[in-house]
Amino acid sequence: MPEPAPVVPKAYGSPEPEPEPELDRRREIGAASARSLLLTVLGEFVLPAGRPVWSSTFLRALALVGVEEKAGRQALARGAADGWLASDRHGRRRTWRLTSAGRRLLSQGTERIYGFGAPVAAWDGRWLVVLASVPEADRRLRHLLRTRLAWNGFGNLSPGVWVSPHPERQTQAREVLDQAGVAETSTIFVGELGFEGAPGDTTEARRVAGRAWALAEVELAYETFLTEVRRLRPVGPEATLAAQIRLVQEWRRFPFLDPGLPPELLPPGWSGTRAAALFHDRHAAWKPVADDRWREMAEEA
Repeated sequence: MPEPAPVVPKAYGSPEPEPEPELDRRREIGAASARSLLLTVLGEFVLPAGRPVWSSTFLRALALVGVEEKAGRQALARGAADGWLASDRHGRRRTWRLTSAGRRLLSQGTERIYGFGAPVAAWDGRWLVVLASVPEADRRLRHLLRTRLAWNGFGNLSPGVWVSPHPERQTQAREVLDQAGVAETSTIFVGELGFEGAPGDTTEARRVAGRAWALAEVELAYETFLTEVRRLRPVGPEATLAAQIRLVQEWRRFPFLDPGLPPELLPPGWSGTRAAALFHDRHAAWKPVADDRWREMAEEA
């Protein structure tokens, strides 16, 4: 079956309209969309293997994290409609494979997700500033501009003013402005704060960071992540597979929530550092068992 015409998909790991789940199973069912969990399964298990997968394998894996069969089938169909999955019939059964657009989507997302949380280089004090606005009436473009800039780590300092301590992200900023159709009316420049404090004093810079990003909310999300992951004690292959899906599903949201600020701009004892260490530790510990169980389920189908 030929691949469907690709639809420009939302980046894997980028903000989605559906709420993301807590790792607590009681809150997870109904909170996480089947589509979001399917993307996690695709990025974690299907992309690395590069092989078609039976519908029943997806449905079994999704069932482990609370997704009903009907919702799982709808997620697969939606993935095909969005252009990142294609299917092939084998009698009354069906296999699913990633399209070229799907592979690009997941490859870009997994690079961002698994690389997120690495130490950030020392800051040189410069800010990348974007002056851009969209008419109040155009809610779709306002949402696009806000979410895409936030996904690239920009904070909203005031209406129409976005900042980042990463001057090298000018290219990403221009791409977002082009996508929103406001490139011609926007301004981008690099500058420093006009504040003369003691050498090495970052008090004013931290104040700006506190206005541009909701760091207290991000830290609370990290604390919740730490608490919930520490509660996970999977016993057996299927429980480990489920735990791995939940772990990655929850971690996926942090590249959007956390702008990845340099240490100079973060509150003391930033919990994101501990959360990243825990994620990578548990991911590495559970991955061999989870991968083996996924392969067994694919073969059993």
